[in-house]
Amino acid sequence: MPHIQTIEGRLEAKGVKVALVAARFNDFIVDRLVSGAVDYLTRHGMDREDMTLVRLPGAFEMPVVVRKLAQSGKYDGIICLGAVIRGSTPHFDFVANECAKGLAQVSLETNLPVGFGVLTCDTLEQAIERAGSKAGNKGVEAASAVLETIRVMEQL
Repeated sequence: MPHIQTIEGRLEAKGVKVALVAARFNDFIVDRLVSGAVDYLTRHGMDREDMTLVRLPGAFEMPVVVRKLAQSGKYDGIICLGAVIRGSTPHFDFVANECAKGLAQVSLETNLPVGFGVLTCDTLEQAIERAGSKAGNKGVEAASAVLETIRVMEQL
């Protein structure tokens, strides 16, 4: 049986440079996501000097800033962290959808891995669960996904 060539990304962060883009809105949740992502990256060999933290008002503002960061050529990947919590108006749907679409578009246009660690939850309790309690830490997951994608793209 012939061997199948397999390309996989190793989870080694030494020498990788990332930007972490974090919303200030719901910062008590987002700060936990940032801490999780930074902890994950340092445990996998990244120097803190190779991380840049950019704070923004909210998730809606992320795509334009992420595009500018991606076009700068300074980063191997960008990790986006935020928390959009449903309220009693359709505002949630517009912010969450436009943020997700915009970040995906930036990633495709710039050929740079962009991690989507923006929580889109119905309740504050769900956000807390996803920021380090019952459901893990989605900041860690976004950092892991970006790191693995960077390492895969290096091989393509």
